[in-house]
Amino acid sequence: MLDNGNGLLFSPAEPWRKERKRITHDLNLDYNRLYEDRTDERNEILKQILGELNEGVFLQGPITFHYGIHTKIGKGTFINFNFTCQDDAQVTIGENCNFGPNVTIVTPVHPMRADERRLLRCPDGSEKRLCWAKPVRVGNDCWLGANVVICPGVTIGDNCVIGAGSVVVRSIPADSFAAGNPCKVIREITEADSLARKPEILGDCSVIGPD
Repeated sequence: MLDNGNGLLFSPAEPWRKERKRITHDLNLDYNRLYEDRTDERNEILKQILGELNEGVFLQGPITFHYGIHTKIGKGTFINFNFTCQDDAQVTIGENCNFGPNVTIVTPVHPMRADERRLLRCPDGSEKRLCWAKPVRVGNDCWLGANVVICPGVTIGDNCVIGAGSVVVRSIPADSFAAGNPCKVIREITEADSLARKPEILGDCSVIGPD
């Protein structure tokens, strides 16, 4: 069903697209009306929304998915309040990620010229409003701070931390701390960042370390 992650123009008004979006938007509302302890009911709704839902995923809600079916979420991932995912193209979120409040992922792209945003001519001669879309991927074990926006075509590598309020317009390599608007790599995340080196924070707790 997904045929718009290849950079080619498509019409958001195609009948199957409009119907799928209507279904997903209604399911968003159903999910958001439920108390968070209604976990079984909420998970059943997520299974109807998402292309792939793995074990241990928790979405605090409210949520806003556009298609839903183009999104896959890996096991153990936690997504905080007000998550928005405009998944016209594929969105892949890895395992054991943590998203702060108000994270937004967008995949569609529109023409820069105003007249081209209004109408373009299709191969059959008809004139329609068209756009295109680029997939987004978030790797495993990533932490995205509050109000992060991930733009079309971006890949965030494994083990990254993205600072609050960042607008990610370019891909970020693995093991990076990146922040800003536009988001840029600040530095590599290293052993020096371990809480084992921060006893004032660690207190009586201890670091388990990698498996």
